Amino acid sequence: MDEEELEHPNSSLEKRYFPESLDSSDGDEEGVLACEDLELNPFDGLPYSSRYYKLLKEREELPIWKEKYSFMENLLQNQVVVVSGDTKCGQSSQVPQWCAEYCLSIHYQHGGVICTQVHKQTAVQLALRVADEMDVNIGHEVGYVIPFENCCTSETILRYCTDDMLQREMMSNPFLGSYGVIILDDVQERSMATDVLLGLLKDVLLARPELKLIINCSPLLISKLSSYYGNVPLIEVKNKHPVEVVYLSGGQKDSFESILRLIFEIHHSGEKGDVVVFLACEQDIEKTYEIVCQEGSNLNPDLGELVVIPLYPKEKCNLFRPSDETEKRCQVYQRRVVLTTSSGESLIWSHTVKFVIDVGLERRQVYNPRIRANSLVLQPISQSQAETRKQLLGSSPSGKLFCLYTEEFASKDMRPLKPAEMQEANLTSMVLFMKRVDIAGLGRCDFMNRPAPESLMQALEDLDYLAALDNDGNLSEFGIIMSEFPLDPQLSKSILASCEFDCVDEMLTIAAMVTAPSCFLHVPHGAEETAETCWKTFLHPEGDHFTLINVYRAYQDTALNSTSERT
Repeated sequence: MDEEELEHPNSSLEKRYFPESLDSSDGDEEGVLACEDLELNPFDGLPYSSRYYKLLKEREELPIWKEKYSFMENLLQNQVVVVSGDTKCGQSSQVPQWCAEYCLSIHYQHGGVICTQVHKQTAVQLALRVADEMDVNIGHEVGYVIPFENCCTSETILRYCTDDMLQREMMSNPFLGSYGVIILDDVQERSMATDVLLGLLKDVLLARPELKLIINCSPLLISKLSSYYGNVPLIEVKNKHPVEVVYLSGGQKDSFESILRLIFEIHHSGEKGDVVVFLACEQDIEKTYEIVCQEGSNLNPDLGELVVIPLYPKEKCNLFRPSDETEKRCQVYQRRVVLTTSSGESLIWSHTVKFVIDVGLERRQVYNPRIRANSLVLQPISQSQAETRKQLLGSSPSGKLFCLYTEEFASKDMRPLKPAEMQEANLTSMVLFMKRVDIAGLGRCDFMNRPAPESLMQALEDLDYLAALDNDGNLSEFGIIMSEFPLDPQLSKSILASCEFDCVDEMLTIAAMVTAPSCFLHVPHGAEETAETCWKTFLHPEGDHFTLINVYRAYQDTALNSTSERT
């Protein structure tokens, strides 16, 4: 950016934001896009704040920014565009804003923009960040939709949502007529909902030629997407800094001992920077947390404070994003050690990370259709996951990745891509959804990875057993009602059946408790006996479901007592 532009940020605003090819004002001097000295925010009509220009300078430093013009040109001329970028390149925050500019340029005649995320935490935080960058109000021009929370209005231009929420919206709005641009983000996570959307949107694009689809993915998924969607334009973005990768030499050692040794060696080295450790499972997080906290209290205070942060991707947790203000307020240097597991990559939003320690293993939940049960399987991560963890250091000029496995293990034992959830999960809910959208003519779906026939047959058998299907294999009246619940079909049927047995309140409580994050806290070391004593007060001889009812009722009583005490 030129010095002249920095001094007069308004001077080239139109050129930065709206290419000439997007000008739809036909020379009208009063048109928003034709105005050379644009000082008002076109999204809300108010003057830009000083913070907008400050954030604009930060946005222009992102690796994705230099691809803006190329992206906008491809968006104009094509129905599908693939954007492939490393972690932290800025595609999740910038591409949706550019699409909002496109929709504005055509006066929203085809609808607004919606961008999916796999994790609800990232959907919320991205919406907050983008609203700040666009200088608009969260919940009005920019909003988010996650399970049990809708922060949008009918006038919202740009929505972030979890992929399962967009999938559910297709039951009432099969062709997604409210949107002119749909962005599928984090496709490399291969969640069930994202894979279903990828398949169904093929038919929606044929029915709606004006609809635009943007697919954000990691570089390793490009070839698979190209063969799946055909010859579509590709925007590739690379981070600037190389990363030093250190592999384990020799045979596999005790990874837990190696993790602890590396954490303390890094801290003793005096080299500044936060550490992220990718562990195999949540139990490893707890174990590592206790030991590092215990040993960290005995370290030399001159080295700074060692702050350990457990990050559980499957639970409701905050993103790791320390602010500059927090850094300035600290009297003593703090080195943060973030402990997380697979899928925790998208929760790391910090530019202070200089070290990543990767065990190369994960404990995945895999469904076995023969015994109709899930089992936890310890297996190597994929090469794409390993690359994503490496990319967390892409914004650091001196980042180091410590792989607690050999190069041979990475090339021979790791699969190139992360397994699709569709190939490892119970498909009953997905088949129920597909049967529901079949009513709108979208039942046939070309999946990127086809599920196993055995899993599909088992899902159909389960739905038939639950009376969700009629004699022709179509949805019954019961099945249509069951599909409206954002629950596992067995829970949906249980709630419907509870009306007959006069236990609706209890069944709703059970359904809420088993779908919410666990109400039982992680027990600190040494407090097992105390915790067990507390748990025994809730136990019920008839089983866990009744125990959960007891827990909820105890919570209600406590909340009621605290309310009465305040009044």
